[in-house]
Amino acid sequence: MKRFFLYTFILIEILITAGIPKGIWAQSTPETTPSPVLSPSPVENNLSQSTSNLYNLSTDKPLCAPRVYLIQPVDCLLMGPAKALTDLAQKGLTLPLKPLPAVKPDPTLAQIEKKYAKLNLPFGDQATFYPNLESALAGVNALRKLPPGQNQYISYKNQAVVNNNPYVMVETNEWIRASPTNYSFFQGLQFVRQPANDFGWIVEDTNPRVSASYAAKTLPEKLTREMVVQVYDQVEAEKTTWYMVGLGKWVEKRYIRVVDIHSPKPEGVDNDRWIEVNLLEQVLVVHEGGKILFATLLASGAEPYYTRPGLFQIYEKKEYETMTGAFEVGKVDYYLFENVPFTMYYDQKRALHGAYWRAWFGYPQSHGCVNLSIGDAHWLFNWAHEGDWVYVWDPSGKTPTDPAFYGDRGAF
Repeated sequence: MKRFFLYTFILIEILITAGIPKGIWAQSTPETTPSPVLSPSPVENNLSQSTSNLYNLSTDKPLCAPRVYLIQPVDCLLMGPAKALTDLAQKGLTLPLKPLPAVKPDPTLAQIEKKYAKLNLPFGDQATFYPNLESALAGVNALRKLPPGQNQYISYKNQAVVNNNPYVMVETNEWIRASPTNYSFFQGLQFVRQPANDFGWIVEDTNPRVSASYAAKTLPEKLTREMVVQVYDQVEAEKTTWYMVGLGKWVEKRYIRVVDIHSPKPEGVDNDRWIEVNLLEQVLVVHEGGKILFATLLASGAEPYYTRPGLFQIYEKKEYETMTGAFEVGKVDYYLFENVPFTMYYDQKRALHGAYWRAWFGYPQSHGCVNLSIGDAHWLFNWAHEGDWVYVWDPSGKTPTDPAFYGDRGAF
């Protein structure tokens, strides 16, 4: 009973904050004395219009007690807190809030035996390999050089720091100056049953607002990057989309990436297994048996190296793959990524794979591939089979779809 009154009090406070006049919900029975005729506020007017087909506001029925009504009540007015609670319940939001039916995948999936280092060189310089550490320190007896480029990562076995300068021994036992790196341990969600409402991740720290407007009051609660939130409603307002992530909590689109739980099976998929890549929301969703099995953030191709929309099938899986090549004329942008983990090719040279060089997911950043955290790529690699469907789409329609735009070029 104490919890019931607590939730009712919270709801009333939110209604006040959101601007719903107290006179709508405060009285338990209608007044028996005449009241002055006042011009209705916008909120009162909207509420009156929404209920005018069901109720006569001059009735002598009392307001319904504040709870959820699954059927229309006949002995009370469904207004105020009772109506707000019922409307929220229809959107999947009930008090107390129900957690998502999901768990974090096994954290050991993000742990691999490889170690990586970045070659930090001035533009135009070539990375040089040496037979031993002493030669690398002296810059003599060079064995080989790489073409100049800015995106070059290698895997290594051992490292040494001399005069604050890092050197690493690569898998061929050669030495080179390079900076060891760390990778993201972010992981998505594995579902135990189909969620009841949409959900997503915060991709930039923000404070929610009490309503879907830039003019609305911000709440002191901090929503931090990679935080999982449930989405109970969405509205278009002020040239953007707003998402309700809690009771009286609204977040603008640029701060959140959302999974639509009602995404239909694409035409052409002939079984109950498929991978959805949503380029607009930057999310990957695994569907199996008509349910969502797994979901996470991704990083797809950035302009002009878009990830091509379409329906594809995984045609090759490699636990580790070295990716190398160039895009620009003269190969001045030579790239090298050694031992890219959990690579699943599905569209020519475009693949789903772990990206140890990415710190953030949820934004287009790649050169055409679908980049995932190592833990997420590992989970997907274990689940996926060669021949599984991959559906890449952009709900906004802004990503080019003409195959001639893409060609058979490299990607990472």
